[in-house]
Amino acid sequence: MNDLQLLRYSRHILLDDIGIDGQARLLRSHALIIGAGGLGSPVALYLGSAGVGHITVVDHDRVETTNLQRQIAHTMARVGHYKARSIVEAIAQINPDVQVTAVTHRADEALLNELVQQADVVLDCTDNFQTRHAINRACVRHAKPLVSGAALQLDGQVSVFDSRQPAAPCYACLFPEAHAPEETNCATMGVFAPLVGIVGSMQAAEALKLLCGFGESLAGRLLMLDARHMSWTEMGARRQPDCKVCGVD
Repeated sequence: MNDLQLLRYSRHILLDDIGIDGQARLLRSHALIIGAGGLGSPVALYLGSAGVGHITVVDHDRVETTNLQRQIAHTMARVGHYKARSIVEAIAQINPDVQVTAVTHRADEALLNELVQQADVVLDCTDNFQTRHAINRACVRHAKPLVSGAALQLDGQVSVFDSRQPAAPCYACLFPEAHAPEETNCATMGVFAPLVGIVGSMQAAEALKLLCGFGESLAGRLLMLDARHMSWTEMGARRQPDCKVCGVD
């Protein structure tokens, strides 16, 4: 690290759990963020400000005025721009040293198979079950840790699915694709603006811990937030032997 980087990341370097070695690991790391909306905004800003060396952001949508209530990486000046490219501009204003790649195509199976294998950690910031399951399959296939978040109305959840751990479940263990609930989204149901910030910040924290190699991740644990009462519920989970994605059967 050069002198400017030592100054920029000094508050991380002061932490025993990170230090110079941990910060250097972040600078060498590659994070893949899928979804550049309410969750993807805080995720991208925190990973960029923390010095994750390469960030790839995937989102085919464009910024709309209705997004600005909660998608804090975007601005009025970038309404109509691709969200992924808006994220590039937002991170550059905070930390121009970070390499950010915008992918403005839909995250389908082929694209995910290509991008996931290049990343050190994958963050699911999407809002539909079909894409979440596709991301999960790619992460299991390439043995990449997946940090998953969701937020709708006043309820949020966050977990880590790490197939490198023998007992840890994948996303499909908890939410089997065959039993996926009816799709809902914030356009019809609404979402509390700070909720995506809370969940997205926790996703960023889990990703940084995984990249630095300290602490205990949320693998095997699902945290659920009721923002109306600001209460957390934790549910334990294990790999399901009959899981269609990661099971042994």
